[in-house]
Formats: sequence, C-alpha cells, structure tokens
Amino acid sequence: MLHRHTALKIRKTHRYLGLFIGIQFLFWTISGLYFSWTKIDEIHGDQFKNLSFQPKVFADLISPSQLNVPEGIGTIELRDINNVPYYWVNNRQLYNALNGKPKNYISEEEALYVAKNYVKNELEVATIEQIDAVDKHHEYREKLLPAYVISYKNDHALKAYISIKDGKFQTVRHRAWRWFDFLWMTHTMDYDGRDNFNTFVLRIFSLLGLITVLSGFALWFTSSLSIRKISTHLKK
Repeated sequence: MLHRHTALKIRKTHRYLGLFIGIQFLFWTISGLYFSWTKIDEIHGDQFKNLSFQPKVFADLISPSQLNVPEGIGTIELRDINNVPYYWVNNRQLYNALNGKPKNYISEEEALYVAKNYVKNELEVATIEQIDAVDKHHEYREKLLPAYVISYKNDHALKAYISIKDGKFQTVRHRAWRWFDFLWMTHTMDYDGRDNFNTFVLRIFSLLGLITVLSGFALWFTSSLSIRKISTHLKK
C-alpha cells in the first residue's frame, strides 16, 4: 500500500509539473532544433555581404596630432565616407582626415555609399529612413544611434544599418535572423534583453525540469512490477 500510495503522489506531481513546464520544454526543443539545423554565418547575413570588400587606401592624410581634440586622442579609426577619408576619434567624433574639420553626422547619400561597399551589388535599395531610438526588443538594439535603416527589395526582408554619427556599417538583419532572435529569447527565457542566462525565470524552470525528470524516474521505480517483485523477494 505504501508503494501504491507513493506512486499515486509521484504520478500526480509528475503530471502537473509536465503540464506546467511542457510548453517551455517545447520551446527549448524547437529552438534547439532550429539552432542545430541552421548555419550561424547565414544567420549573421554573410550571404548578403560583400565579403571581398577591401577598404580604400588614402594618401596625404593630416597627422592626428593636428586635430583639435582638447582631451587628447585615445582611440582612432579611419573611415571611408563617400570617397572622403575621416578619422573617428575617441568613439565620439568624426574629423575630415584631409583638413581636420569635424563632421557631426553623415547624409543619406553617404550612408548609401557605405552600405554599397559592404553588401552585394545585386541588392537593390527600396527605402532608407532614420531611427533615433529603439527599445530592448528591436533588432538594432545596443548599437550606436541615430542610424539609417536601408531596406532592400528581396524575399528576405533584408535591412542594413549605418550609424549616422560615425558612418560605420553596423549590421544586416533579415527574416532568418529574426526567427533566430525570437527562438533565442524563448531558449534563454530572457524576455527583456535576450542574452541573460542568469534570469530568475530560467533558474526556476530549470529546477522544475530537473524535478520533473527525477519524478519520472521515481514513478517508474515505484510502479515497476519488476522492482516490486525484487522488493517482495528481499523481504522474504
């Protein structure tokens, strides 16, 4: 009777735990299948990028020491913006690398030039617009703003992002990446920012999942006829 009563309690616990976390288990399984069957380079959009692009070489650049940077130069990068060289200094300001004049933002025309260097030539531009702010769920989250969004005419809802302040090609986003991003959110259970593996919800569901599996083993142990026979034999 003890075994039967215990088995009934374990069975009930196992059933309700399975019902409660079953949907999340389904998301974990579906997302895991998607991750294992997709190529990460394609998710990154490499198939749309001009991977053979080589930055243009410039001559007669002024020395960075000639720039009017009161706090001094900590970091510096060279940018090609519409065939004009610019220094991006201290992750803060663009300076014309020929005459030292500061540049506060790039134009739509300049953004299209930058994008043309980094995406394949056969891709045709549909629209270009500016974004000034995004939320934590936006596909351009955690990158420099404001930015230009360049949409292309293709079947993948492809978009390229160029930051307005530094004139840098930031990233591309497309339909497969968006599916990946959504499933990654369900996999990590970070419904706020996607990439936090230490969320309280994930910890709780992981523990509940472990309990569900262990209760399944316990249910088999307490309800197995073979185990009962062995137990009865030992008692004799």
